[in-house]
Amino acid sequence: MFFMPQEIRQLELLCKQLYESQDTVVRADAEKALVVFQDGPDALTKCQVLLDRGDSCYAQLLAATTLTKLVSRSAQGLSLQQRVDIRNYVLNYLATRPKLPNFVVQALVTLFSRITKLGWFDSHKDDFVFRNVVADIGKFLQGSVEHCMIGVQLLSQLTCEMNQISEVEANRSLTKHRKIASSFRDTQLFEIFRLSCTLLGNARENCKNLNFNDESQHGLMTQLLQLAQNCLTFDFIGTSTDESSDDLCTVQIPTSWRPAFLDFTTLKLFFDLYHSLPNTLSSLALSCLVQIASVRRSLFSNTERAKFLTHLVNGVKHILQNPQGLSDSANYHEFCRLLARLKSNYQLGELVMVDNYPEAIQLIAKFTVQSLQMWQFAPNSVHYLLSLWQKMVASVPYVKATEPHLLETYTPEVTNAYITSRLESVAVVVRDGLEDPLDDLGMVQQQLEQLSVIGRCEYQKTCTLLVQLFDQAARSYSELLANPTNQIEITIQEGQLTWLVYIIGSAIGGRVSFNSNEEHDTMDGELVCRVLQLMNLTDSRLAQGGCEKLELAMLSFFEQFRKIYVGDQVQKNSKVYRRLSEVLGLNDEPTVLSVFIRKIITNLKYWGRSEQIISKTLQLLNDLSVGYSCVRKLVKLDEVQFMLNNHTSEHFPFLGNSVAITEMRCRSMFYTSLGRLLMVDLGEDEDRFHTFMLPLTASFESIGTLLASADTPLFASDEAKKALIGLARDLRGLAFSFNTKTSYMMLFDWIYPNYTPILLRAIELWYHDPQVTTPVLKLFAELVQNRSQRLQFDVSSPNGILLFREASKIICSYGSRILNVEVPKEQTYPLKLKGISICFSMLKAALCGSYVNFGVFRLYGDEALDNALNIFVKLLLSIPQSDLLDYPKLSQVYYVLLECLAQDHMSFLATLEPHVFLYILSSISEGLTALDTMVCTGCCATLDHIVTYLFKQLTQKVYPGKEQRVGMTPNSDMFLKVLEMHPEILQQILSTVLNVIMFEDCRNQWSMSRPLLGLILLNEEYFNQMRENIIRSQPPDKQAAMAQWFENLMDGIERNLLTKNRDRFTQNLSMFRRDINDSLKGPNVNTSSVNDMMTS
Repeated sequence: MFFMPQEIRQLELLCKQLYESQDTVVRADAEKALVVFQDGPDALTKCQVLLDRGDSCYAQLLAATTLTKLVSRSAQGLSLQQRVDIRNYVLNYLATRPKLPNFVVQALVTLFSRITKLGWFDSHKDDFVFRNVVADIGKFLQGSVEHCMIGVQLLSQLTCEMNQISEVEANRSLTKHRKIASSFRDTQLFEIFRLSCTLLGNARENCKNLNFNDESQHGLMTQLLQLAQNCLTFDFIGTSTDESSDDLCTVQIPTSWRPAFLDFTTLKLFFDLYHSLPNTLSSLALSCLVQIASVRRSLFSNTERAKFLTHLVNGVKHILQNPQGLSDSANYHEFCRLLARLKSNYQLGELVMVDNYPEAIQLIAKFTVQSLQMWQFAPNSVHYLLSLWQKMVASVPYVKATEPHLLETYTPEVTNAYITSRLESVAVVVRDGLEDPLDDLGMVQQQLEQLSVIGRCEYQKTCTLLVQLFDQAARSYSELLANPTNQIEITIQEGQLTWLVYIIGSAIGGRVSFNSNEEHDTMDGELVCRVLQLMNLTDSRLAQGGCEKLELAMLSFFEQFRKIYVGDQVQKNSKVYRRLSEVLGLNDEPTVLSVFIRKIITNLKYWGRSEQIISKTLQLLNDLSVGYSCVRKLVKLDEVQFMLNNHTSEHFPFLGNSVAITEMRCRSMFYTSLGRLLMVDLGEDEDRFHTFMLPLTASFESIGTLLASADTPLFASDEAKKALIGLARDLRGLAFSFNTKTSYMMLFDWIYPNYTPILLRAIELWYHDPQVTTPVLKLFAELVQNRSQRLQFDVSSPNGILLFREASKIICSYGSRILNVEVPKEQTYPLKLKGISICFSMLKAALCGSYVNFGVFRLYGDEALDNALNIFVKLLLSIPQSDLLDYPKLSQVYYVLLECLAQDHMSFLATLEPHVFLYILSSISEGLTALDTMVCTGCCATLDHIVTYLFKQLTQKVYPGKEQRVGMTPNSDMFLKVLEMHPEILQQILSTVLNVIMFEDCRNQWSMSRPLLGLILLNEEYFNQMRENIIRSQPPDKQAAMAQWFENLMDGIERNLLTKNRDRFTQNLSMFRRDINDSLKGPNVNTSSVNDMMTS
């Protein structure tokens, strides 16, 4: 095909505009035009012309990325010959033009890797045409530095590509990806790794002659180290662990790689490279060592492992004896990771047997102490060092080796360095205005968890240090408060006390992981006394203001103290209580609990302005109110009775309307805790209940009065709105905690019929404002939830139906109005879909609650059910299909509701308009391949109900004398008409289900099997056709086996959907899937090596 030169020049111009133009409009237009080109029919040929001309690097980039898209989009779209031609063309192109810009080389290398991966199993005359990788790329490695670099880049990118799961593969077939990756691992990867080691070995010998300031030589070394790292980080057994989690750190090297690790030359190579390369490269050598140190234990025998570990520890020791390179932050970080792996992969008993262990542990301790003291340098690496010490200390009880581990000597030094360095950091942070490490609470908590174990080694020393430092800081603090002139000094002391309180909390929390002794409990008592004395001091000054960070530390301390020493599982004669009794007069658990509650009340009273403190305080109250014995002790306290009788904004400012609406969220948790406390002694005492509800009753009455004037100019809209939001959140908390029939009925009788109209009116007024609708809808969703079977109404009670009517009114009122609200695309979820998903959730809870007989609605002409279901349909149709799966909360609720409707309300679904039914079926079809297993399983169940219903309709026999009953919906054959017009819908679903079961990583096989039989029976002709196609698409030698497996699948299956027949089909399907999976592994995979790796 011949193209006009101006066409090609136009493309080159567009590329230039896209990448160089400063004008966003020009760039956007160029991008649109190039997208049209990429989707055009002659893109392939034009790409070749652009590459052949080679006038514009941007046009070369466009051509390479377009070809990659074409290849990825559908390998079937291009013939085998075309793809082989593209591959060879790319290799020739790179060979003849080694000096292309980096980004063009990278794009062409990616194209080569993608085409090789996707064509890995393609063969021509029994030759796998895409597998001759090492030989073809080897030619590059014999050329100039530039050629060599391209060759290494090709191998490196190919290894990466084989290891990566693209989005398309993740959504469809993981099995195929693993099949290719396993074949590549078994046939090519070791050869590539050995090649990289050989080339790195040559570089090591010539290190003196290499000039690392030369960009090409530096680039080649970078690519070589990157190649070795890509080989070592390959996902050998398909566990595809998340790379961000550094704890899962065993490298599953195949047994065939043993020679590379047994003679220790590989290990030595990377240690040598670290020492001889400049800092810009040495960190890559270290990251390869991190992987080598993590090789699975079973690769070695015990003696081999001991030798390997000795070499590894000696290498580490040598780095510590020559620490110059560690001043580079990348080297330092990788070295810390390497140290952590020493304990992750080897046992302490093995480490202590290494010849130079005493010297090595001394050097590691010295390095750790120095690192902790330099707290500003690479703070993200501290985690790895602490993790090494944490794991070593945790292993001490299990060490059987005769050699000393010396941890009792060095661990206290580490503990001391951590604690003192944190305290010293405070003055620097305050005076120089630096970023405060305490602001990153996630990191602090992680480090404290590690310290809690480390500090328990030689606990006496840890406690002595903490007591000494705490007394010193507390003394200085009280002296400064007595004469508060120097605010900076006060801030520094508060910062130091904050660290100490956090550390004391973590020290107490460390008791869990050890069989503690009484001496340790006495020491804990000393620490607890000091924190409580400090709390008394700070609380007495709260009227003048307080320190938020110190308060958060106190709450963290209380949380740890609660876990260890308060609650149902604690020994009451603990020595901690003895010490508390001597110093503070706290004789037993109830008196300690009263300290907790007083602190909670104080915080709620004085810290209304700090959402963080309020929410953490309420979390503490919530945790205390959950324990069975604990809650009973709490109720006897005067402080708790005070809370139950005075839950108003006068005593607890965060309950007032002056608080920001976003901060009202925590009120639900407060009322959940109060509800639990109230229920302990509530029984059937209605007077007590109504007394408790007085503030809420008053609040509802005043809102009712305000709403009565809603249509007049005097309406105080903001005041009413805020009061209503707070009240709805309070009531939701109470409704959640009232999980017995008696308590729930008191609440129901209180709210209905007096106050439900007010909530309905609020929805009518503020339907467009999610700040109001979300709490009100969530309150209703909680009220209709049959939690712990609390909604078991008496035989003569109409309450179930009355409750559903109210829910129906709310759903219809909100739904009918929100349908007409237009919102910007990016605000769809918060402004619209969130409310809709709560309505779906409410409807689902009501329909599945088993407290309403829904048959009576139609019998008595009550439209509440039909109205709710019809609004559900309208809301559903207003949601674009893609949004259903894009928003996880919406998709989970929708699919559960749909399953409920298909199970119990099929008569309703059968009357739906064809376009609605098609929408629902289409959403099921999408859901079957969703990544969320819950969604997928729900779709299978829904589909099973629908298919069973259809099959019954089709095979139903008419018995004489059978008449239609009154109040029953006549059986509608709308479904059947739709399917006659659109048989392809169920056929498509059948094809999807069968595909998932046969060729994909099917995580819920049983659920998938249930609708499959019905689908086959409804589409027998189509199924037979599909079966023939699948059999024909197999290689000739496998066709007979595949035909036999399909035969076995339907063996003994009758044309009905009775349970016995279904179970037989499910069993057959299991065998069918197993046979197919075994064959998929195919002859290309060396199964012995796979099994060897899996079992070891």
